Amino acid sequence: MDDQTLTAKVYSKLSDVDRQLRKQTWVDKKRSQQWVETFIHWCDEQHIELGPRLSHQSLRFDRALIQQVNEALRSQRLATIGQWQSGLTSAAQAEQGVDEDKTNREGPRAQRVLVNTPASTPTWLSAQPRSMHDVDWRDITLEQCDVLIQVENLDSFYDFSPQTPALGDYANPLVVYRGDSHYGGGFKQLASAWNTTQKPHFYAGDFDVKGLSIALSSGASHLLLPPLAWFTEQATTFHDPAKQLDHRPHLQRHRDQLPAEHPLQPYLKLLLDQQRGLRQQWLGEQLERVALV
Repeated sequence: MDDQTLTAKVYSKLSDVDRQLRKQTWVDKKRSQQWVETFIHWCDEQHIELGPRLSHQSLRFDRALIQQVNEALRSQRLATIGQWQSGLTSAAQAEQGVDEDKTNREGPRAQRVLVNTPASTPTWLSAQPRSMHDVDWRDITLEQCDVLIQVENLDSFYDFSPQTPALGDYANPLVVYRGDSHYGGGFKQLASAWNTTQKPHFYAGDFDVKGLSIALSSGASHLLLPPLAWFTEQATTFHDPAKQLDHRPHLQRHRDQLPAEHPLQPYLKLLLDQQRGLRQQWLGEQLERVALV
């Protein structure tokens, strides 16, 4: 567990304790349970004094302790114990706090099916401002599109709308999911063909080391990011996982070859020097074009 965050399991156990405390004055939990020791360590990191609540055998929970925990979570813009729920989408989790629990979220495809319809929208399909199509990329007339928008996360792709000032200059944007095991191969070929057109290629995704590495390797020319002042205030240290360390040297080399006044430099300072970033679902809707190269 990151020293500064609560895992989904600890959140779940604390939610159970919270419900029990509505009916009784205190709840004792044995320290032999791993989640209890994990929680004790977290409290130490947050300077929450457990005092006489803590014995060699157990930890006694009461309403005052839960209140202290919630205050610490609010100070970090995380969901409180009462707000935490499993099964929320990433976007819904973003509305509750900056942390994300992928193990308990609703999957992006949970409510979706793949259908074969006529070229014109059938009457039985409700009208939506945007629609999704499973197509062969070779059937897309790239010449008629003026900008490629590559969206990293599937749930963000389903919700994405190009009706934003950052894309106001483009009449025919091509919005494409970056892909996973199902679509990744097709997108790689599409991106290669697109980049020969010399037209803009925007990347909308997580602002972390891996996300920027993906953007660079795909040939993206710009990132879609919030204004720097807002981003500086909102970016957190919860989004620089150790598993992404292998991507840092590539990104560091890219920073070193950019001019000092390049618009991406202050964002890279936050990411590489301060280890702060944000997931795509947390970036908000007020996005700007920031040159990547």
